[in-house]
Amino acid sequence: MQISVLDPFFQTALFTSFFMALVIFSAKKDLKPHDMNHSHTNELKGVAILMVLFSHIGYFLFSDHTFLYPLSVAGGVGVNIFLFLSGFGLTSSEIKSNKPILHFYFKRLRNIFIPMWLTLTSVLLLDAHILNKTYSLHTILQGVLGFFPNSDIDSAINSPLWYFTLILFYYLIFPLAYIRNKPYLSSLIILLTGFLITRLDLPVSKDVLKLYQLHYLAFPLGMAFANAYQKKQIIKLKDYVVKHTSSWVVSYISYFLILILSFLFAYTAIHSNIGKSVFAEQITSMFTMLSLVLIFLIKDVQSDLLIILGKYSYEIYLIQWPLLYRFDLIYNHTPAFLGTFLYILFFFVIGFVLNKFVKHYHSV
Repeated sequence: MQISVLDPFFQTALFTSFFMALVIFSAKKDLKPHDMNHSHTNELKGVAILMVLFSHIGYFLFSDHTFLYPLSVAGGVGVNIFLFLSGFGLTSSEIKSNKPILHFYFKRLRNIFIPMWLTLTSVLLLDAHILNKTYSLHTILQGVLGFFPNSDIDSAINSPLWYFTLILFYYLIFPLAYIRNKPYLSSLIILLTGFLITRLDLPVSKDVLKLYQLHYLAFPLGMAFANAYQKKQIIKLKDYVVKHTSSWVVSYISYFLILILSFLFAYTAIHSNIGKSVFAEQITSMFTMLSLVLIFLIKDVQSDLLIILGKYSYEIYLIQWPLLYRFDLIYNHTPAFLGTFLYILFFFVIGFVLNKFVKHYHSV
């Protein structure tokens, strides 16, 4: 059941104004600009989870889709950012330390499965005891194994978990396809594997298959980016420019590039080619994502708010949709702008607790 909202434009303006103020207030000087370290990748993940949340809220939860527009237009870009950073992170880690395949599987699969199992169990219990809603044993076992073939918001256990199956696929094939001394070939192998598999008649719904086809490119692109990034060409270029010009010239060039990239990001996010061919939508989304990544590499400030949201973004992604759609406790009692703030805080707390619980489990 969708929620109605009074004066969605005003509610969106209120939320956007206060949220941007929080982002600016939490901003600080970046001590290591142009470096894809953990704080920068977490900051990007923070943006990605907000893109997903705003899209789910604006387009699927509220009957009037003008609420949170245009913040709500980039949900698919957020998914691509997660996949891109996963490819980047796995490749960067593998470049630094070549671990045995079994060690890779144990560590990586444990990290994604345990939070998912806890979330899945919680949702099943809430559905059974609050909504008297149950699922077949076959559906539950599929979920336990990480296979979510249905993304329907009413019938699926947890609609956004189609993503889990896709990221699991990449985690399974990465150590088999990655060739240490041929990194770009590795990226190409995984790209072609993803392309070919998404053209098969897979045992998933048509909507899920289309989502696979829209997002298979981001992970191998992240791998290729990691290999290119190891050469530090951006930092070398900046050092060369600084050495041969004045510092104010570098600043103006940086601001100009950020301005151009921000325009390109906003334009392609809004004009996303949704409804046209899958290829056109995918390429546009890739362009939007890369524009944002470059902005984050060029800028010299960071937002602690985005960093901390990104740190717990995976846990937030796992739990957010069932609590929004089936167990709403906030929007029905608050104005839309305030409810959105409260939900972000609520999801952060749950993500924090789930993350700490899993880490404590690992240390036992």
